[in-house]
Amino acid sequence: MDLTEYVDALRGSLTTAAAAGGEEVRDTARLLADALDPAVRLTVLDALATMAAEVTAALDGDVVEIRVRGRDPEVVVTRVHAAEPAPAAPIEEPGDDGGTARISLRLPEALKSRAEAAASAQGGSLNAWLVRAVADAVNRPPSGTSPGRGPRRYTGFARS
Repeated sequence: MDLTEYVDALRGSLTTAAAAGGEEVRDTARLLADALDPAVRLTVLDALATMAAEVTAALDGDVVEIRVRGRDPEVVVTRVHAAEPAPAAPIEEPGDDGGTARISLRLPEALKSRAEAAASAQGGSLNAWLVRAVADAVNRPPSGTSPGRGPRRYTGFARS
């Protein structure tokens, strides 16, 4: 994805707004527009990474990433073909000394609906299903990925 047209559009808007001022204002606007180029690119990349994370959360295991090649971002979708899920391990009930913690979890509506459907298909409540999902996730051995990899990861090279 070439960001040049978007950066140029912002540059044009800034210089058009400065056209109402004198020559000094127009020169300042041109200098600011040139200086803003890297900041605008980084801001757009951050917005794209946030969008990719939201899309990934709404998908069923597939991962959407934004990778940088040169100066331009590239959208990469990694399809995950999950094997038949293993039967859920029974949830260990806490002993008398174990307490219960209450948390507030914000989910995208589509993900919440899918989680409710999965819980219903297993004949349990959404809360029990979420507890089982979290327990499975924390008890699962780490996969071969390195720490810090995820939807907000930037790859590429830098040039000064």
